[in-house]
This record gives sequence, structure tokens and C-alpha cells, in this order.
Amino acid sequence: MDVSSEPPFQKAYKTLIDKVDMIAVEVDWVETCELPVIDLSRLKLGEMEREECKREIAKASREWGFFQVVRHGICREILEKMRCEQRKLFKRPFYEKVNDKYMNFSAGSYRWGTPSATCLRQLSWSEAFHVPLADISGLAGLASLSPAMEQFATKVSDLALELAEILAEKMGHRSEFFRSNCLPSTCYLRMNRYPPCPHYSEVFGLMPHTDSDFLTILYQDQVGGLQLVKDGRWIAVKPDPQALIVNIGDLFQAWSNGVYRSVEHRVVANKQVERFSTAYFFCPSYDTVIESCIKPSVYRRFSFREFRQQVQEDVKRFGHKKGLPWFVIQN
Repeated sequence: MDVSSEPPFQKAYKTLIDKVDMIAVEVDWVETCELPVIDLSRLKLGEMEREECKREIAKASREWGFFQVVRHGICREILEKMRCEQRKLFKRPFYEKVNDKYMNFSAGSYRWGTPSATCLRQLSWSEAFHVPLADISGLAGLASLSPAMEQFATKVSDLALELAEILAEKMGHRSEFFRSNCLPSTCYLRMNRYPPCPHYSEVFGLMPHTDSDFLTILYQDQVGGLQLVKDGRWIAVKPDPQALIVNIGDLFQAWSNGVYRSVEHRVVANKQVERFSTAYFFCPSYDTVIESCIKPSVYRRFSFREFRQQVQEDVKRFGHKKGLPWFVIQN
């Protein structure tokens, strides 16, 4: 039995790889920049410092759709334990990772590559475990991973709620919407690994996309590779060992009537070094209705279930997500 931990990219996507000279992904050199860095410890200081910190969060969400937070209240020990357990998980044999009876995760939690890819530009050279927070405590066969995930998720959930309520407040809304609809049982953790890729100049680690949630909080290593669109061009994000990255998702763009921006981003492949990251997705229940908080609305009312179904249809039909443009009200 093959005990290799590596997904069989070369074998599974041989037909696409053999066409490498005919189809190439344009991953040119891009400028590296630092995202806005926001010190969240100021939220515990006087009124002036708190308000200035909140204004910076809202400004970055309007202008960038991305920002970094430091002194965020999640201790280094929790972050390092999460990364250690994540590395151990991905080192397990591939045949175990794809077999639910070995992993104790829900069916379909482990994902690798892009099954729907019809060309190299649609292929993501990565593997991931996409885990509902509701499943974490039941991971009986993963004794050391489960508490690490639970500690990490608890802290990041609190941070996501705090940031969402700040962004709502800066829109003039002090509602219970996020506290009532984005519960631990409706949110997700995604543990990502990007293996070294011999076709790094033709394939993405993760193809360009926007996130289908309210907020994403990312804990990444120092390898780098995350890129985003700013002012119509791709820029590379410089890793910061002290920071977590926060980005606005599609639902927040719709809820804020386009004030906060869900920005396209991607991960480029690396020829020599593997990359790890853990993403937390701040999501509502599928029945939650998303409605713009400012009138007249740019977007029509829709449920999260309807949005997710549309994304799945897009991927089947086009090979990639279209997302929010389907929900714009046509004048």
C-alpha cells in the first residue's frame, strides 16, 4: 500500500499538465506590499483610541477589503499548537486523508486539486480540510488535533464577531444581526497546505476568487504567496509573523451595499517550499437572509443557501465562481 502523504497531482492531472506549452497561467512578477496594520489593543484604551482604531478598521475594509491585525488577543501558544497539529494531519498517508473512516471528519471535508478543472488556469495545487466548527468536538480519532482546533476556533470566533460588530457600528447599525445569525455552529475552519509545485509558473496554489462569507480571518506561515487585487492590479502580501489577516467576504459587501469590499485574491504556487495556512470563515446559517442595510439597495435580498447554490452552479457551468453579480438589482 502506498503510504505517501502527497496527493497524486501529476497522475490525476496529467492531461492538463501535458498541455502546459499551449495554456499558461499569467503569474507575472508583482509588487510586494504591506497591508494596513491595525493594533487591536487600542480597543481597550480610552475613547479616542478606541474610535480611531474602529475608523481604521472601517477605512481598510472600504479601501482594501483586507487588513492585518496585531495584538489581537490570541496567544502565540494557541497559534503554534494549531500549526503543529495541522502539519501532523497533512503528513498522514494520502489514502487515509481521502477515507472518512480514518479521519473522523464529515464526508467531503478533505479536498485536493480542482475536480472540475478543464485547463491549468482552473487547477489549484493544494489540499485542505474544510471543517464545520460544529464537528470539532466530535473528532474522537484525532485526540490532539481536536482541542487545538477548538481553542483556536473559540478565540477567532470572538475576534470575528467583534470586528463584524465594529464594521456594522461604523455603518450606523448597532444591531444583533451577527450575534444572532453567525453562530459557532454555522462557521468553518479550513486548514490549507500548498505542496511544492514543479509547474509553479503555470498553476495557482489557489485560483483567483472572492470569499462567500462575511469575514475571513487567516493565520498563515512565513512562506508567502497570497496576492490580492488593489486598484486594478495584483499585489503580493508581505507575511507578518505577528499578524492575522482579515478580509471582507461577499456577504458583507452585499450587507453593506458595496461600502465594504470583497476583493479577489489568490495564492501562487511555490516550486520548492510547502506553505500552510488556517482560515476561519464567519458564516451565517443557510436560512439567513442577506439584505443591504442602506437604501436604495444595490443587491436584491437573498438567503445564504441561495448564494451557495448559485456558486455551485457557477463552478459547474463556468469552472469558476461569479457570485455577487448575479444578485445585483438591474435598473
